[in-house]
Amino acid sequence: MNAIEIRGLKKSFRGLYALDGLNMTVPQGAIYGFIGENGSGKSTTEKLICGHLVPSGGTIKLFGRDYTDAGVRSRVGALIENTGCFLGSSVWANLMMQAINLGLKDRAGEIARVLRIVRMEDSAKIKFKSCSLGMKQRIGIAMALLGDPALLILDEPINGLDADGMRIMREILVDITKTYGCTVLISSHILGELEKIATHYGIIRQGRMIRELSAAELEGRARMFVSVQTRDIPRALVLLRQRYRDVREEEGALHIYGDADAEEIVKFLIENGQAVCAVRKNKIGLEEYYIDLMSRKEA
Repeated sequence: MNAIEIRGLKKSFRGLYALDGLNMTVPQGAIYGFIGENGSGKSTTEKLICGHLVPSGGTIKLFGRDYTDAGVRSRVGALIENTGCFLGSSVWANLMMQAINLGLKDRAGEIARVLRIVRMEDSAKIKFKSCSLGMKQRIGIAMALLGDPALLILDEPINGLDADGMRIMREILVDITKTYGCTVLISSHILGELEKIATHYGIIRQGRMIRELSAAELEGRARMFVSVQTRDIPRALVLLRQRYRDVREEEGALHIYGDADAEEIVKFLIENGQAVCAVRKNKIGLEEYYIDLMSRKEA
């Protein structure tokens, strides 16, 4: 069974379509990376799934049932845009207010459980306004986890975090899926971090899904390239383009795509008077795949 199945979803605002026939499938138990440019429809899709907006057309099913079904709605937790916490109240008090709002029975026990998941057991008494950005994001996730949801929807939860904050967030999200069996839909512009945890991806453009694939499929489609650094990049670029079909200057190095042999490339450059400073063979990751896909008009 899939956690989310969307077919032909449309949403218009004053006659302009933010979503125009979106199809989307999120397998149960997945960490689904939802990717797209600003204004592509990611947040609109998430708000529609959560019931914050009413669709103009199409269908949304959660765990095989219509998304408006009361039983399935209770299985969804979300952090979209902000946590909605009171600045002057403690972490515990904010969580308690949400637990009361949800009608939970063992409120204290449930708050202790979610604080443990997000690694903030020792921060319950801190006022929300005194928390760092990373702590606030984790509090937001704790709020969304109250009631033990089967589906967690997160809108840009790692944006603005430092390296340690992103590491902690990654570990929390993986733990949520592996330990608690929760499906996670997460949007983010930080594709390098997303690639470390996502099991599936959906790439959206102008309100339409242009590609869905698993992490394994991405690995299979990723093209190999040889990265070379020389003392004279412009001259080396001219030389290599005479011999190889796809050579690009990227991030201060020359990337030769395809089945090119690294030793052969180095030998060719040296024979043509180029000093090679560094060479390595690599494979394009999610960010490069995304940029390449978005650059194709027919995608």
